[in-house]
Amino acid sequence: MSGEVDAIVSATIAKWCAGFAMLDAVALSSLYSKNAFFFGSNPKLYRGRDGVAEYFNGLPRWREPSAAFSDVQAAQAGPDLINMGATITFNFAGERSDLVVKMSWVIIREDGDWKIVNHHASAKAPLI
Repeated sequence: MSGEVDAIVSATIAKWCAGFAMLDAVALSSLYSKNAFFFGSNPKLYRGRDGVAEYFNGLPRWREPSAAFSDVQAAQAGPDLINMGATITFNFAGERSDLVVKMSWVIIREDGDWKIVNHHASAKAPLI
């Protein structure tokens, strides 16, 4: 990753993890584009910031959730576009087993700020 791309992706990940730790749907949805497409841990496609907030508001209220990103790869795909892929390990402090997923984001510059426009989570375990 280039220095600027690394800084943008790292800042987005840090804000996302902080919001997830509080299950703060408002903080999390603010990281997304008004035109976001969001595939999370269920089959439904959520759209826009309201859809992202609906998804996070619908999660169980774990006491101490956390998310750790690893294997982060990012590339600038255009002047206002970053493509990112990573592995995320979700920890729920014993309330449920850890969950490891593959995550991809497309991050765009929108109204002078960087926002996630596409979020896709999928199982880390092979499907085929």
